[in-house]
Amino acid sequence: MKRTLFAALCALTATTLPAQAADKVVLMLNWYVYGEHAPFYYGKDKGLYEAEGIDLEIQEGRGSAVTTQAVAAKTVDFGYVDVPTMMKAAVKGAPVTSPGVLLQTSPMSAMGFTDKNIRKPEDIKGKTVAMTPGDSMSQIWPLFLKKTGLKDSDFRVVSGDAQTKLNAVINGQADLLLGYVMDQSMKIKDATGKSVTPIRFADYGVNMVSSGIIAHTDTLKDKPDLVKRFMAATTKAVEGAEKNPKEAVAAILKANPKGGQEATLLEGFELTTPLYRTAETKGQRPFRVTDANMAETVDLLVEYGGLDAAAKKNPKAFYTRDFLPDPAAAGQ
Repeated sequence: MKRTLFAALCALTATTLPAQAADKVVLMLNWYVYGEHAPFYYGKDKGLYEAEGIDLEIQEGRGSAVTTQAVAAKTVDFGYVDVPTMMKAAVKGAPVTSPGVLLQTSPMSAMGFTDKNIRKPEDIKGKTVAMTPGDSMSQIWPLFLKKTGLKDSDFRVVSGDAQTKLNAVINGQADLLLGYVMDQSMKIKDATGKSVTPIRFADYGVNMVSSGIIAHTDTLKDKPDLVKRFMAATTKAVEGAEKNPKEAVAAILKANPKGGQEATLLEGFELTTPLYRTAETKGQRPFRVTDANMAETVDLLVEYGGLDAAAKKNPKAFYTRDFLPDPAAAGQ
C-alpha cells in the first residue's frame, strides 16, 4: 500500500512540476541577413539549439564593430562578426574573445562582371577599382598588390562608401570593387542579373581569418556550460547546413521572407563553405582554427590592417577552442 501511494505521489509530482525553462540567448549577426548566415537559421529551424536547452533569437546587425560593441556591453549574448574587427576592439580593452572562428580563409576579393573577363591579378592593369578608404579590404589591398606584383600606377581608383562601390560597378563607372566573395558579388547579381567573377585575395597568399562567434569574457568565465551548449549546437548547425544547403537557405526565408532571393542566397552560402577550413583543418569539424592561422592573421593585421602591435604579444588572447565539442564526434 505504501509503495503504491509513494508511486502515485511521484507521478503526481512529475506532472505538476514545470519543465526547466530553456536559456534565452541572443545572437547578433554582423550585418543584414545574407547567405553566409544560413547555418544559424538552419540550426534554429531544425531544433538543434532547442535540443541544447537554448531558446535562440537571431538579430540582424549593422556592422561587425557595432555587434562587437553590443557583446562588450552585454546587450547580446553572442555575436557573429569579422574576427579582425573584434581583435582591434579587444586590444583596446573591449572584454570580448572568440570561442569559435568559422571562416578560416579570407573572403576578400576584387570582383567585376564576368563578361569583362577580369579573372587574374594582371587583368586589373588599366582598370578602375572602387574601394572604401579605411575599411578592412582597402587596408589589406596593399598586401594583395605586393603578393601579386601590382603597383598603384597599374590601375585607377574611385572611392566611396559600400553602396557607392556597388553602384560604381553596376553603372559602369568602375570595372571592379573590393568586397566579400559571398556578399557584394551576390548584391551585384541581384541588382543586375549578371554573373560576377571574384579574384580572391586568399588565392594569392593573403592568409587570414574572417568571421567567427564572439562572447564577453565574463560569459566564458561565468557561464561555461551555456557557451559549450551554444557552440555544440552551432557546430551541428554548420555541419547540417553544409550537407543540406537548400534546406539551410529555406530556413532563412522561412524566418525572414524578405531576406533575399533564394538563388543568390544559395549561391552565396555555397561560396562561403569553402572558407570554413584551411589545408591544415581540412576534414575537421568547424571552428577549430589553428594557432598558426591566428598568429599569421595577427601579424598581417599589425603590418597592414591597423592592429596595435601589442596584439603580437599574445595572439591566443583573441580566441579559444576550450568550448568546442569533441573534435572526433560525428557531424549532424
